[in-house]
Amino acid sequence: MRRYALLFGCLGLFIFTMACKQEAPAPPPDTREADAKAVEDLEAAWVKDMNTKDVDKVASYFADDGSALFANVPTATGRDNIKTLWKPYLADPNFSVTSQSTHTVASKGSDLVYTIGTASLTISAPKGKKTVTDKGKYLTVWAKQADGTWKIVADMYSSDLPAPGEKK
Repeated sequence: MRRYALLFGCLGLFIFTMACKQEAPAPPPDTREADAKAVEDLEAAWVKDMNTKDVDKVASYFADDGSALFANVPTATGRDNIKTLWKPYLADPNFSVTSQSTHTVASKGSDLVYTIGTASLTISAPKGKKTVTDKGKYLTVWAKQADGTWKIVADMYSSDLPAPGEKK
């Protein structure tokens, strides 16, 4: 009788152990390629919207607490400050921008993507010339929001032209 009790006890312990054993969850799918493509498409739409000169559309690509870092002005953080920063550029009748992404990297965690590229910006020139074109590069960091959309959390442009007073 004790032999059967021991056998049933071991069998019960074995069944209990197997029932409690949990398999490790499958790793999340690797969406880096799709994330990078989604952001590249958004970036192209953003440049198109810049050329429509609609400040609300341009600012809508930024996260609520996003930052724009332009040369020779303080950092603009938050959509209202970003709109204020962009308004004079978009109000310029000669304003136009082109860009070309040269490098896009998506995080393995599917929450961040950054893009690096080249850009050309044309604006009205001060005194004498009709327009001036600035060529440079940019770095933009996009973060996936709680609703699954991508928004800019940091955008920085840097000119390739020499600073005033410098010779190239």
